[in-house]
Amino acid sequence: MKRGRELLRLADTVVLPGFEGRTPPDWLRRRLSDGLTGVVLFSRNIASPSQVADLTAALRAENPQVLVGIDEEAGEVTRLEAATGSSRPGNFALGVVDDPGLTEEIARDLGRDLALAGINLDFAPSADVNSNPRNPVIGLRSFGAGPALVARHTAAWIRGLQSAGVAACAKHFPGHGDTSVDSHHGLPLIGADADELREVVLPPFRAAVAEGVRAVMTGHLLVPALDPVMPATLSGPLLRDLLRDELGFEGVIVTDGIEMEAVSGPHGIGGASALAIAAGADAICVGGEHADERTAVEVRDAIADAVIEGRLPEERLADAAERVCELALWAGSAGPARRSAASASPGGPAAGRTVVPVGSPAPEASVRPGGVPVGLAAARRALRVTRRSSAAVIPLPAPPHVLELAPEMNLAIDPHTPWGVGEPLGKLLPGTTVTRLTAPEATGGATEAALATAAGRPLVAVVRDAHRHAWQTAVLEHLLAARPDAVVVEMGLPDRCDLGAVHLATYGAARVCGQAAAELLAGCAGSDG
Repeated sequence: MKRGRELLRLADTVVLPGFEGRTPPDWLRRRLSDGLTGVVLFSRNIASPSQVADLTAALRAENPQVLVGIDEEAGEVTRLEAATGSSRPGNFALGVVDDPGLTEEIARDLGRDLALAGINLDFAPSADVNSNPRNPVIGLRSFGAGPALVARHTAAWIRGLQSAGVAACAKHFPGHGDTSVDSHHGLPLIGADADELREVVLPPFRAAVAEGVRAVMTGHLLVPALDPVMPATLSGPLLRDLLRDELGFEGVIVTDGIEMEAVSGPHGIGGASALAIAAGADAICVGGEHADERTAVEVRDAIADAVIEGRLPEERLADAAERVCELALWAGSAGPARRSAASASPGGPAAGRTVVPVGSPAPEASVRPGGVPVGLAAARRALRVTRRSSAAVIPLPAPPHVLELAPEMNLAIDPHTPWGVGEPLGKLLPGTTVTRLTAPEATGGATEAALATAAGRPLVAVVRDAHRHAWQTAVLEHLLAARPDAVVVEMGLPDRCDLGAVHLATYGAARVCGQAAAELLAGCAGSDG
């Protein structure tokens, strides 16, 4: 058996490649017109909403039914707003507020922006239960540490996003929350037994399926209780037996980035791709790090070769391609052609909702009474303040010195995305000064220099996940020994709230989280609408 044109087209259908540049390269245009069904956008492809709209229009000129996916969670993981910082808080802040109606509104607001930009598949929400506070890759991307809370907000997010005509994708199945390894670099282990998996890890995915989620993304996770050999992305027991048969999911199963070390390390990019399709995945996400035609062709050919060699039944590949095409049809339909979820919704049993055509206005306004954007209103509601001093430390009596401690972030977060409190605070309190230190820069001398700059002025220390970074803890101890009146702002997960005269937890480092914190510090916090 040789690679025939039809076999190659089937294999192409299940590949979702990334690419370089802010216009489609020639190879991508050619492939889209010859069978490629979808692409994935990254922050490198994005300059502005209008530019993205032009880009997606160019993609649709080659294939009108193209799936355009993006990893847009809001909060820390943003592609559409990577250059400015997100105008919406991330999941953990929404879980702290615990208003599913607000979560649905935030997701609908995001879905409207994605649809207007021509994006119709969002790899969100994270349905992971963050039961390990030292998790290096999930953390704020989760709605919280309780399965019931994560389940209700996962369902609300899916409702909101899909009501705007954008397919949601719950991730990282079966759950990346209780891990201590980042799957970008290694293979995380889920040590839970089968009962614990069903009670703690899986409820958000059950809720997602019940809500009619259109796609589920696999996690590169080893779950010995169900498969002691293969990670979830490559595991029939997890994808076929658990996700399809037990949970009843009928939509598209898409892999997390297949070039990630957890799966490509042992098997290669092409080998892992073929194994994933054989195990029950329907689409291969690739191109986060290898965004070129050579890699896309390697994945396609490896899948076709697996069919030729008998390692992948052609019927399984055809089934995967059909599911991807069905999602593309749903996502690409508009106006009267848009199918309601009642007509063969692939997500699950509770998807009987009318879906707004792509590009239509959201059903509810994204601005609250008084002109407050819904993202800022949510960030304000998520703030939590702990006062340890009877002195009136906030509002700040004068422009402060702000010391921001910047840890190295995981690969899911664009390292160039702006964050912090100093910049928005400077607009509210002119004369504010800011120092930002990374781990190598955070020496005793640098800390002393910051203290000297803050002499006679308020001092604000800003940290991100201080409990996971010993150097941040050391700097805080040094600062607070000299300045017990300092304000501490934690923009990650707060392990302790007893640091500083006032401790302010934002539960996120999105732009709006910094804005909300700055308003509170400056004494000009507005109503949350």
